[in-house]
Amino acid sequence: MEDSFFTSKKAAEITGSTLRQLQYWREKEVVVPTISASGTGRSVYYSLQDLLKLAVIQYCLKAGLNFELAATTIKQLENDNWLLPTTYRIDVKPEVNMRYMFSLSEKTGKLELGKYDLKKAQSSVKTGKPVIPVCLDDIYQQLAEKID
Repeated sequence: MEDSFFTSKKAAEITGSTLRQLQYWREKEVVVPTISASGTGRSVYYSLQDLLKLAVIQYCLKAGLNFELAATTIKQLENDNWLLPTTYRIDVKPEVNMRYMFSLSEKTGKLELGKYDLKKAQSSVKTGKPVIPVCLDDIYQQLAEKID
């Protein structure tokens, strides 16, 4: 399954995105799929890793985050190797804990992504500060179910 590729239409269907969103994210270089120039036109194909990124962006947007924060999240996940490697099999539940959260940074006053910390989350909620959980393992599992 890790060598699978999906058309734009299929990627949009699986992730709940629109074709216009995929095009916009491609233009902004947030999720850049493989583009094949063979045949009579250009064909765009999304890898499994691309679908994972699309699903995370959709999750962030549905949680009420803006596009810039969702795009920054993808870049941070890539830089910190929080996204799964390309050899990951989506049909096998990961053994690692892949739970993260957005919380307000005391230094910047902005939402920042970090590893999930129950005590920090509870403290934030008690003081009226937002906490947005990001359970990558759940996102990946939901994606696997949609692909099957």
